[in-house]
Amino acid sequence: MGSESSDPIIWTHYLQLMAYLSLFFSGFIAATLFPASSEVLLLVLQAQGYSVLWLLVAATAGNTLGSCVNWYLGTCLLDFQHKRWFPVSATALSRAQLQFQRYGSWCLLLAWLPVVGDPLTLVAGVLKMRFRLFLPLVLLGKAARYALLLAAGSAWFA
Repeated sequence: MGSESSDPIIWTHYLQLMAYLSLFFSGFIAATLFPASSEVLLLVLQAQGYSVLWLLVAATAGNTLGSCVNWYLGTCLLDFQHKRWFPVSATALSRAQLQFQRYGSWCLLLAWLPVVGDPLTLVAGVLKMRFRLFLPLVLLGKAARYALLLAAGSAWFA
């Protein structure tokens, strides 16, 4: 009889965990070179009353980890530039490297921007940027973006 009364509580915690994991994976996919977005899910979960702190943690962690994958892929990318199937021309790659070097590593604070953010993290890997510098800059920029979205959502849903 005692286990029957706890089933709804377990089910509730399970659903909450799945919501946060969904947001984590949504943020992860959105940070890779695949076209995706995590903002709508973030705001829907916030409107449903999920913890703002855990939403921030899940979205930021997933999105940052996705950018780390981009960085890693970038570190391996130049090994394949001589292949016929290589998707980026030498000119485009050179141009991206010059732009990144021109604005410096601080531009990674903008890795959350649509269209340009994901390639920025890839180019950081191509340029063999130190990971210990890459990670805090990307993490800070992405956390700030999600914090601003959640603040706007709090004002909107209040």
